[in-house]
Amino acid sequence: MAAFGSVFMPQMALTRFEQGAWSTPQIVPADSISLHPGAHVLHYASTCFEGLKAFKHSDGSINLFRMEKNVARLIQSSALLSLPQPDSATLSQMIIDIVSQYASDVPEPPGSMYIRPTHIGTEAAIGKAAAPTASSMLYVLLSPVGDYFAGGSKPLRLLLEQNGARCAAHMGMVKSGGNYASALQPILKARASVQADQVLFCPGGDVQETGAANFLLIDGNEIITKALDSSFLHGVTRDSVLTLARDMGMTVSERELSVTELLERAAKPGTEAALSGTAAVLTPVGTLIADGTEHKVGSGEGGPVTLKLRQALNDIQWGRAEDKHGWLTRI
Repeated sequence: MAAFGSVFMPQMALTRFEQGAWSTPQIVPADSISLHPGAHVLHYASTCFEGLKAFKHSDGSINLFRMEKNVARLIQSSALLSLPQPDSATLSQMIIDIVSQYASDVPEPPGSMYIRPTHIGTEAAIGKAAAPTASSMLYVLLSPVGDYFAGGSKPLRLLLEQNGARCAAHMGMVKSGGNYASALQPILKARASVQADQVLFCPGGDVQETGAANFLLIDGNEIITKALDSSFLHGVTRDSVLTLARDMGMTVSERELSVTELLERAAKPGTEAALSGTAAVLTPVGTLIADGTEHKVGSGEGGPVTLKLRQALNDIQWGRAEDKHGWLTRI
């Protein structure tokens, strides 16, 4: 399988907001977008997106995982960016229609069909730096993906950044390209300087998230992660993993976590840490780098709780375990 997210289905679902109304969604060629060079999105970053997956079960059915959560988050992101408000039912149907069209192309587990709903401001108006776009485009792109861990699950190295945040505090819960762009330079510098895989942003010593994933600390039977607020992305995978952890009888502590406490707990034998996200579900963290010093998390390797939680979520997604929480939409 090619690199994650680099292969696309030839068609996508698309609707436009113009003159105060949304057009009837259509299935169009994926390379058919035409934008004016003065489009609002190109100058003032009026853009948000989502990432979710469709899975093929052994009975041949195609199942979307937690679509309603991703649709709700895109609508929330659109509102926070002052983009035209999409309709939840319409977007859901666009996702179902385009995935249904390519049902035969959904890979077998551990592969899946990655789904990328995207909303962009299209009004040609370079004078609207302080005003919202009057028109927009909403489309749903598909990308078949393989096993994220085909090359093995190597524990990650994270650089703790205490002097900067991933993005502006009031923008953290928006899934917008600008937030990823603002984290890119710190990540590249961390890779070059200390061979880190990612940066864990901890402004003022407050452990938040990495450039593209939520952070979870696992200490015995307890999972500790930052409580939801506007400063970081409310991950759907994060919510799913925490729900399954509670089902397993684990204690889930959503609260403030300082760098000092993180490093103290990481030094204990058996402690684990992981990043959660749509692409990999859970990826183990083996090393934390703070002020030039490397700190192993527990043994420095992926731990059994991380693997157990990832497998439990995969089993639901792949149709091998009961969907007790109604997370799957069969199409």
